Amino acid sequence: MDVLVVFEGVKSVKTSREMRARVLKTGGNHQRGTPNLPTAKALAKFDPKAFLATVGAGRITTKYKPGEPIFQQGAPTEAVFYIQKGKVQIMVVSRQGKQGVVAVLGPGEFFGEGSLAGQPFHISTASAETASEIVRIDKAAMIQVMRDEPSISQMFMSFLLARNILVEAELVDHLFNSSEKRLARILLLMTNLGKEGKMETVPSINQEILAARVGTSRSRINGFMNKFRKLGFIDYDGDGTMNVHTSLLNVIVHD
Repeated sequence: MDVLVVFEGVKSVKTSREMRARVLKTGGNHQRGTPNLPTAKALAKFDPKAFLATVGAGRITTKYKPGEPIFQQGAPTEAVFYIQKGKVQIMVVSRQGKQGVVAVLGPGEFFGEGSLAGQPFHISTASAETASEIVRIDKAAMIQVMRDEPSISQMFMSFLLARNILVEAELVDHLFNSSEKRLARILLLMTNLGKEGKMETVPSINQEILAARVGTSRSRINGFMNKFRKLGFIDYDGDGTMNVHTSLLNVIVHD
């Protein structure tokens, strides 16, 4: 009888010690018979696209009309922008007033990311090329969510890598290809060639803008466009939209 009492006492002490250790390990939330459950935050999987599609702390969504500026060259960098709908043109202007189109971006792409790298002022002007919906994320809010949520960091990094590849390709294009080839490449890119296996129609685009993107004169652009139309590489619908055919690739792959 005495032995049994001592044994149970030892067992009780041991169990008590295990319970205390378990409580310390779980932060004091353990109760006998009640398992530790994950918090609601742990259960909810972060969706970066849902985050960017909703209004919240440090982010707003604004609609822009075609040609309306989103930010101006020389303005302070205070946020990162994400395109929900539409297209955005990024343009730079020299001190002599010469304009150059750096990029035309579409849905799912970021711009204004220089603010995250310590760039104090915008080195370009961003404006809506078509009716657009743009999400503005404050710099502090973007840094915080990238720190807390790896999925949006991965999404942002994938965008930056794709942008870097495109910039390198455009640099090679300007160094080694003729104006005609550069125009053909830009027209094909505007149709989203290679994305989702289909080509989109191209809305009416000012030839001055095309000239700025290609880096040549408007008269040369007009000549190339007429040539492409006569060769059947492009055609126009009644509403002014342009159809670009895959045969335009012949301009790029052949001298």
